[in-house]
Amino acid sequence: MGSDEQELQSDTPTPRMLSWARNSTIYRLERRMHTEKQLFNAILRKALQKFENISEAQAKALADAAVKFAYDHKALDDAAYAEISTRSGMCGGRSKRAIALKLSQKGVAGEIVTAAVAEADDMHAALVLARKRAFGPFRKGELDEKRKAKELSAFARAGFSFEIGKRVFGMSLDEAEEALAPGRHL
Repeated sequence: MGSDEQELQSDTPTPRMLSWARNSTIYRLERRMHTEKQLFNAILRKALQKFENISEAQAKALADAAVKFAYDHKALDDAAYAEISTRSGMCGGRSKRAIALKLSQKGVAGEIVTAAVAEADDMHAALVLARKRAFGPFRKGELDEKRKAKELSAFARAGFSFEIGKRVFGMSLDEAEEALAPGRHL
């Protein structure tokens, strides 16, 4: 029974470790937003590097404590993270599909991702991409078959449908600029 108590004790983080986890959480969240998964993985990884002879169970307990601390102080909110990332992605010319994939990779739950990208406007994002890359109505030179294929391929790689690519190509410069006017999207 003595060895069971020692094993139980080795699975519990020390007060020093818990203090470090809180401080590390504050440090990380002051610098940028994290998802629950990102924070958990970062604290777990750093704890294993920082503390000698730390058990896997202690490191996981520290990561759990860090996530709980962040939630208790309302510093962690995957829904807000997803919403902000979606708006940022749309302004950067990323499709709903690309944004959803990135959020999923960062550990945001599927229903939160779905809700965040529901209001996103792929047409607006495609126009932003076209403006950034000088495609479609923003093109400076002449359109030949090779250039058209290159531009449509870029839209497809960015996660936009062929239909959206065709619609962007069919727009005049005035129509595209009007569609990008403030207040016309998210």
